[in-house]
Amino acid sequence: MIGVDIEDISRFENRDEKFLKRIFTEIELEYSLSKTNSAAHLAARFCAKEAVFKALSSAGINNILITQIEIYNDESGAPRVRFLDSSIKYKVQISLSHEKEKAIAFAMLDLKDLEKYSYHPCYMGDEG
Repeated sequence: MIGVDIEDISRFENRDEKFLKRIFTEIELEYSLSKTNSAAHLAARFCAKEAVFKALSSAGINNILITQIEIYNDESGAPRVRFLDSSIKYKVQISLSHEKEKAIAFAMLDLKDLEKYSYHPCYMGDEG
């Protein structure tokens, strides 16, 4: 399952701390605010959270809040997804990008996880 989101970077310029803390984790804020163009990084992380949410929703997984999704960078600098609720075990791959005015992210849910953790009536597994 795939999710995508695109946002105007300007939506994340000059936002107050209260707004940012409602959407982003401390790790996401620390990373994004350390960058010269923090709005672009905030927008890309928001897109990633939305894309993950959409990929899960398209698989019939609707019990996850956007605030339970964290986007962080691994040791090599690649963006990764972590769920703040340890009972959520889905594997999701993401790709983020931004340019002058827009940020975009794609998320892909590993279909093998659907067999292990949930039932989805449209997914037939290996038999289908």
